Amino acid sequence: MTSERPPDKTTPNFLARILTALGYILAIPLFFMAVKIVQEYERGVIFRLGRLVGARGPGLFLILPIVERMVKVDLRVVTMDVPRQDVITKDNVTVKVDAVVYFRVINPEDAVVKIMDYFRATSLVAQTTLRSVLGQSDMDELLSRREEVNQRLQHIIDEATEPWGIKVTLVEVRDVSLPADMINAMSRQAQAERERRAKVIHAEGEFEAAARLAEAGEVMAAQPATLQLRYLQTLTEIASDKNSTVVFPIPIDLITMFLTGSRANGGGERPPRRREVPAVPAAPASPASDEPERAG
Repeated sequence: MTSERPPDKTTPNFLARILTALGYILAIPLFFMAVKIVQEYERGVIFRLGRLVGARGPGLFLILPIVERMVKVDLRVVTMDVPRQDVITKDNVTVKVDAVVYFRVINPEDAVVKIMDYFRATSLVAQTTLRSVLGQSDMDELLSRREEVNQRLQHIIDEATEPWGIKVTLVEVRDVSLPADMINAMSRQAQAERERRAKVIHAEGEFEAAARLAEAGEVMAAQPATLQLRYLQTLTEIASDKNSTVVFPIPIDLITMFLTGSRANGGGERPPRRREVPAVPAAPASPASDEPERAG
């Protein structure tokens, strides 16, 4: 059994030390190349002979010319527009949706080493996730429960970009374009819904009015004078309008109530007495009329 010998790292390490020493020597004459300034919102990722050293900044620092290389990474929040996508929802409705994604770099080393172009990669992930998530949602959910859809999109995109050092802070579905026939159908549906509500409200009002009228009828049945007062009040309301002639029936009970009250109080005129006419005496029978009786 042959044993494998470990690779000899003496030569690469020795060469790296020589180049590092050369970088320190050239730092004085090439001072303008060694000085680097990084803004507060930036970080400088340093590579020494192709190997990652780490991130530096913000502020002023020195690097070894020729030996070290710096890559700047912006840590500010990036606003990215997701191009408009044609999406077929779960209930087979074709809609056009565009969104906006807010993200930032939280680990500049991973953003440089683990991904070639984190901006383009995040954009493609957002487009794919947008079509996938909206394809699993109904149109009503997309229109009425958009906040839940946004949170779901943000969670999925954030999980995909986390290994790259990217943090997705917010995803917003900005616009949903519906076909013209679908807009007309929704308009008719909304109009029918409003008519249904109006009929229900009207029926409830009629029911409450009928209940109140039934209670009023019970009160009027217990007190008959209440009905007469109601008639008089109606006459008063009609009399206020002098531009029209109204024929209003007066119930006999109302007149009977007044007549009964006047007789009970002894008022009013007495009815006139009848004059007796003397009977006219009958005329005496003629003799001619008696002859047939006698003949018989």
